[in-house]
Amino acid sequence: MSTFTFLWRLIMYRPMRYFVNALAWTLIYLAPIAPGLVTKEFFDMLAGDSALNIGIWGIVALLIGAALARVALIFVGFITDVHFRFRIGMLLRRNMLAHVQQQPGARAIPVSPGEAISYFRDDIDQTEEAASWSVDAFGMTTFAAVSAVILIGIDAELTLYVFLPLVLVVTAAQLSTQRIQKYRAASREATSNVTGAISEMFANVQSIQVAGAEKRVVNRFRQLGEERRRTMVKDRLMSELLDSVFSNSVNLGTGLILLLAGQKMRGGDFTVGDFSLFVYYLTFVTQFITNFGKFLTYFKQMGVALERLTALLQGAKPGVLTASHPLHLSRREGKFDPDEARHGAAAGYDTGLERLEVRGLGYRYPDTGRGIADISFTLARGSFTVVTGMIGSGKTTLARALLGLLPASEGTIRWNGREVADPGEFFIPPRSAYTAQIPRLYSDTLRNNILLGLKETDGNLARAIHAAVMEHDIEHLQLGLETVIGPRGVKLSGGQAQRTAAARMLVRDAEMYVFDDLSSALDVETERKLWERLFEARGEATCLVVSHRKAALAQADQIIVMKDGRIEAKGTAAELLAGSESFRQLWHGDEG
Repeated sequence: MSTFTFLWRLIMYRPMRYFVNALAWTLIYLAPIAPGLVTKEFFDMLAGDSALNIGIWGIVALLIGAALARVALIFVGFITDVHFRFRIGMLLRRNMLAHVQQQPGARAIPVSPGEAISYFRDDIDQTEEAASWSVDAFGMTTFAAVSAVILIGIDAELTLYVFLPLVLVVTAAQLSTQRIQKYRAASREATSNVTGAISEMFANVQSIQVAGAEKRVVNRFRQLGEERRRTMVKDRLMSELLDSVFSNSVNLGTGLILLLAGQKMRGGDFTVGDFSLFVYYLTFVTQFITNFGKFLTYFKQMGVALERLTALLQGAKPGVLTASHPLHLSRREGKFDPDEARHGAAAGYDTGLERLEVRGLGYRYPDTGRGIADISFTLARGSFTVVTGMIGSGKTTLARALLGLLPASEGTIRWNGREVADPGEFFIPPRSAYTAQIPRLYSDTLRNNILLGLKETDGNLARAIHAAVMEHDIEHLQLGLETVIGPRGVKLSGGQAQRTAAARMLVRDAEMYVFDDLSSALDVETERKLWERLFEARGEATCLVVSHRKAALAQADQIIVMKDGRIEAKGTAAELLAGSESFRQLWHGDEG
């Protein structure tokens, strides 16, 4: 996708907002036309050449009115520009994040999380800047065209010298294209390396200390910082050099205009008012030339941002970046309301799950070709189904493909008989809740980690904590639920982290719960209590559990045995013990 196509697709995301923004800034840039003509008449009136008879105070009133009108237009322009820019940036970030979340964990992003931050921050900010300046370029070009017609009508020769610097600016920008892109790409990469190093240092503090590698890590960080400084200086120097070229080319044109205007005025063909009009417009023409050069620079740098953002897609089509999606920024645009989502569900779907049918579900990891194929099963309301199998058999892949966390390559999913078109958008609370194999916790209080913005009502938090067997753990924490658990929950044990994730899921009161190896870090007694309480607390909810532990298998209404990415057997524990060798190995292996 070319840079121009990328910009055009961003503009067409909300074309009416872009049109209003462009109109506002076009009027802002056209606003000086009227004061210039009024100024001309003022000086001509002083010289006795004016065709107007409104007096000095009338002219002053016109100038004040024009100034106030331009101030009002600028105020409106800033509002329209902020709204347009904000939506462009949010759309790109939303689409990038959605794409990353749909990828397998091992290949979600091709760089470290710290480096990815610079893509989401710097490159998208650069894209916003270029899109915003395209509006300025349109408005300034309109001003240049109108002012050129007026000035040509007065003196074509002088007009030529006013716009001659524009040719120099465009030429300089085009000649510097490769260097602009080279320095901007180098500075972005160097910044990514620094943010990536910071992320890795904070994530591996213990490893660094145990290895006694503090000095080497600090020296490496200094090297990256110095490299970033050098590339940033080159990038900034190139930008400032171009600004200097733009400004000085205009100054050269100004000098030529003054020389020619003086000669023409002595000849009597050029009035004082004409001279004042040229000087007045020259200020805005200078701004037009300088800003147009800046737009060309931003446009070239936008090409670098597009290349980096496309690289983060890892082979996906660049159209992913500009795909149209609601942003939920206001009620008119579909503001997300958890209460409305809870009671509304999706149009045409029953709010309660009666029957979930999965037919021929499949997914293959691009790098290895491994995955799942031809997965078919049915979950009835209130049932407790366990997916089990040896390591690498496809249990977690099945759960993630079902929920849309991996893009299924084949198969259908039906909720109460109606096909689910987009599982990733559909399987969210209150329809389903999910806890991953590795809990994702944040450096916040335990309460906030469980609720994650959900309101605490009708004892929902207390019930979730009890079902997750966490009440005694909370009693022994210094501040109870207000304890800050640290980055990734480092202040909690593995079992406490898993049960925190379970409480987070249960507090959402969903129709279907999906557990992925929830009890792997629990002792036998805690695990027994956990499954018993979950079985009691779930009510009419449907459960899909990934586990090989006997405590979960013993509770199951249906057990699905996976092998090499396919379903090898299905049935109850008694049926599978009698007819499945793989299940017998798992059952007796757990005993061992």
